[in-house]
Amino acid sequence: MNVAVISLGCSKNLVNSEQMMWLIERGGHTLCAHPEAADAVVVNTCGFLESACSEAVETVIELGLQKQNGRPRVILAAGCMVERHRRDVMADLPEIDGVIGCGSFDEIVTALEAAAAGERPELFGDINAPASETPRILGTPGYYAYIKIAEGCDNRCAYCLIPSLRGKYRSRKREAIADEARELVQNGVKELILVAQDTTRYGLDLYGQRALPGLVEELCGIDGLDWLRLHYLYPDDVSDELLDVIASQPKCVKYLDIPIQHCNDRILRSMGRRGDKDALERLVRRVRSKIPGAVLRTSVIVGLPGETDAEFEELCDFLRRTKWERAGVFEYSAEDGTAAAEMEDQVDDDVKARRREIVEQIQSGVMDEFNARHNGKTLDVLCEGYDRAAGCYYGRSQYDAPEVDGKVFFMSKKKKAQEGEFVKVAVTGTIDGDMLGEARFERK
Repeated sequence: MNVAVISLGCSKNLVNSEQMMWLIERGGHTLCAHPEAADAVVVNTCGFLESACSEAVETVIELGLQKQNGRPRVILAAGCMVERHRRDVMADLPEIDGVIGCGSFDEIVTALEAAAAGERPELFGDINAPASETPRILGTPGYYAYIKIAEGCDNRCAYCLIPSLRGKYRSRKREAIADEARELVQNGVKELILVAQDTTRYGLDLYGQRALPGLVEELCGIDGLDWLRLHYLYPDDVSDELLDVIASQPKCVKYLDIPIQHCNDRILRSMGRRGDKDALERLVRRVRSKIPGAVLRTSVIVGLPGETDAEFEELCDFLRRTKWERAGVFEYSAEDGTAAAEMEDQVDDDVKARRREIVEQIQSGVMDEFNARHNGKTLDVLCEGYDRAAGCYYGRSQYDAPEVDGKVFFMSKKKKAQEGEFVKVAVTGTIDGDMLGEARFERK
């Protein structure tokens, strides 16, 4: 069969999609980039929020309409939405010919071939099984890749379903991660991005201690790697040892993604988060002291049940003072099956929307200040392409992660810049939160 894979949701889910793509090809089928030309389509769904489930449902329904015209013949749904609604998904979505849960990604070929034969497979393996070591075919551009260093989560935040969908925290062996990283770099990857639900917990289950610092040191020793980026560091587990390693390794970009979710002590306790506001204040000071010039990224949730105006203003004041250069702002969503959904004093949707807008305005100002400080400076920029409408190239500095952060738009008058190439860019201005600049010369 010609098989298309549609990956929804986060980068961690993308890694599973990439593994399924490898298995599909190894199973004798042909990967197809266009669902409308495929015999079968696999939709790897997100189920973290009901809004993500709705996106998955809409995708399946759209494919079902195409199916009426003969292509695709088979629609298979996989992943978190399927795991979350495993009792209902086949009945509620007759367009689907089969489903596989989060413990059965490695059974994708079995499910596809069974569905093509007219069966209706429903495969739900053990979500607490060891993390898969299946190879993969990259779904990202060839110059960067995500590496999932662990599966599942043990944190049990009150608003989150991930442990019930993905299982307990399971680290991959350091040797397997390093081997995968070396192979990716040998195949042209220049930036590796470490992901897990909580990367700072890495190794605790396997080695009895948090092993991220040693892993970072080993990966930074890989010849040919330019950038190593760390995502999803749990605040109270960001040790001085880890900060010292980040500071000392030139290949480890000075960008830390540390989701804090809030700063008010009562809200943090309600969320089931460890640590408090004082600890967060100390963390910011430690990072700024040990890694001068580091960019901090975080995520915050506004409108948790019971959040008062005063508690929200405390969050705003904290963000104004600590100046996290990058932030994702989310309105709390009551998800069935979570502890927070059962809490009293649910916040009105209009109030949540307004609070999100206020935090976004604060963060916009912080980002503008950061960009303005870089006027006249020269940055290494990883070129990602040419924007015909804007008439210039664009890419990312070390201060920007793929898909979630901004861009650097630049002119290159002397020669064409190539996608996946590092270029020295002199920053000359900003526009809508992005930097503008001119290419000076390529980095050797």
